[in-house]
Amino acid sequence: MTQTPLLHLAGLTKAYPGVVANDDVSLTIAPGEVHALLGENGAGKSTLVKMIYGLVKPDAGTMEMNGAAFAPPEPRAARAAGVGMVFQHFSLFDALSVAENIALGMEDAPKMSALSRQIREVSETYGLPLSPDRVVGDLSAGERQRVEIIRCLLQEPKLLIMDEPTSVLTPQEVEILFKTLRKLSAEGTAILYISHKLEEIRSLCDAATILRLGKVVGHCTPSETSARDMAEMMVGSALKTPTRAGKTPGDVVLALEGLSAASPSAFGMPLRDITVEVRRGEVLGIGGVAGNGQDELLAALSGEMRTRPGSVRFQGRDVSLLGPNPRRAMGILSAPEERLGHAAVPDMSLTENALLTGAAREGLDRGGMLNWSAARKFAERIIETFDVRTPGPANAARSLSGGNLQKFVIGREVLQRPELLVVNQPTWGVDASAAAAIRQALLDLAENGTAIVVISQDLDELMEISDRFAALNEGRLSPPRPAQGLTVEEIGLMMGGAHGMEVAHV
Repeated sequence: MTQTPLLHLAGLTKAYPGVVANDDVSLTIAPGEVHALLGENGAGKSTLVKMIYGLVKPDAGTMEMNGAAFAPPEPRAARAAGVGMVFQHFSLFDALSVAENIALGMEDAPKMSALSRQIREVSETYGLPLSPDRVVGDLSAGERQRVEIIRCLLQEPKLLIMDEPTSVLTPQEVEILFKTLRKLSAEGTAILYISHKLEEIRSLCDAATILRLGKVVGHCTPSETSARDMAEMMVGSALKTPTRAGKTPGDVVLALEGLSAASPSAFGMPLRDITVEVRRGEVLGIGGVAGNGQDELLAALSGEMRTRPGSVRFQGRDVSLLGPNPRRAMGILSAPEERLGHAAVPDMSLTENALLTGAAREGLDRGGMLNWSAARKFAERIIETFDVRTPGPANAARSLSGGNLQKFVIGREVLQRPELLVVNQPTWGVDASAAAAIRQALLDLAENGTAIVVISQDLDELMEISDRFAALNEGRLSPPRPAQGLTVEEIGLMMGGAHGMEVAHV
């Protein structure tokens, strides 16, 4: 007897002005199946899961849950039908406790004492240790993700949708998460899993559906398919591997000397006595679990956060008290982790966003007048060079998918020919092909003499492009070590608690 699918999608289509996000998409997920949804940025993955979760209404096609018609008009209806979703961007209030945050997402929340008991029970059952009384602002990124997962598990979902769930986790935390997901799968909960980390897909998922330009272009069994083959199915062409010539680094461009600074955020991490040099043509990779001072370090280097005189030197000049605009004019450029709201203004057009950081170095304002024609051409050059999928430069930043906006933000800085470029999570949420292109652009910059600091939680990325690696933990930076030859285990230890001390070779 054939098992009834848990979820069956037939011919789902959704169009927006200028783009068909989903074109006749069909998909079937069985109870207990871990099903990967793969595709380039802009392939239609987000739109598809939004239709399943009731955030978007399809223009055509049907959905069935356990053989019955399924058309949730809103997320509340989807949750009632057994669909839970853990988003890539957490929706938590820092000043509230774990239990208070979870209660906000429940239709009929029990008394706080009963809810706290339920949270403890679920967290112990699924190996996700978490105290309901802790303030969310004090939690690591991995612990915040547990809050979101436990919030879903309290609803006893039949289908759990996870969007890029490991982007902020250490290798050790990924293993804990995978144990949880395998336990849920064994109990009959289906999981729809979106990730650009293809080796994780191979390890975890039973089946995969590949989207390209809104259409289903293939299916595969991940454990029987190489990561490269899956990536090439996604992009429809051979995948290029980033390469570099390996020139000897030149003069010191950036020198941090005893950099210490309080965080401007009440829940941030202070920087503690960071001393390091970065040379011309060198890529310094900095790893660490989110919340260990990455945002503060970028702010200290970009000029958004002023620091003690003498602690930040650029080409021998003390720039500790200079703001972002003077530093940009000198050639210190940066791309923060939060792309929508920090790196780009959501409701401004791509032309306006190009102008915001490119005005000085691209000559987009002369004598107090803005040169909109030049700004538009700069935006068009970014879009073309970095293959940003958008109808044009007049479109608002918020209209782009996360990965395409990331390509725009990185491209905007790279094309300004920086002397020093500091990037936080350069390929977060972008597909394999776009990630390779971004990494190649960074390596090309280094080849031409730019000093580069890459802050990332993607260890494979750091090992691929870094000359030296250091770990940021509780605001302290470990002494940099040559990236070549470092093992993932060593890096994980450095990220988890190096506290400025070198980790012995194993």
